[in-house]
Formats: sequence, C-alpha cells, structure tokens
Amino acid sequence: MINQPFIESLAKSLSEHLPNDFSTLKNEAEANLKSILQQQFTKFDLVTREEFDTQNAVLLRTREKLEELEKSLHELSAQKQ
Repeated sequence: MINQPFIESLAKSLSEHLPNDFSTLKNEAEANLKSILQQQFTKFDLVTREEFDTQNAVLLRTREKLEELEKSLHELSAQKQ
C-alpha cells in the first residue's frame, strides 16, 4: 500500500500547480486530490517494499531447498544404478 505522506506530498504538489487566483480553492482541491489518489492507488493492489523483500527472501530460501532436494534425488538415483 502507498504510504500516506507520499499521497499528501503528491496532492500538495498537484494543488500548487493551480493558478494563484484559485488560492481559496487550493486547500479544497488538495483534500479532494488526496482522496482521489488514495482510492486510485488502492485499486492498483500494490505491495510495500517490505512485503516484496519478505516474499523475495522466502522465494530464495524455497529455491535453495529445492536445489538441495534435487541434488539428493540425483545422488539417490545414482546409488540405485
């Protein structure tokens, strides 16, 4: 999930691009942009870097175990022949 400070920063950046004549609308636009961005990023079904790294580590350990099992299987097959 995208963190809240990132969304707030993005909404603020977007609202700052409004013309200065709309200064009273900037705060309202920023609040609306935050809400819209939050909803849209949620639809993307994103994962955090921490979640990605955790799953990557699990995959690496699984791959290592699979390689060990394959090696053991080949050794057992060689012994039977």
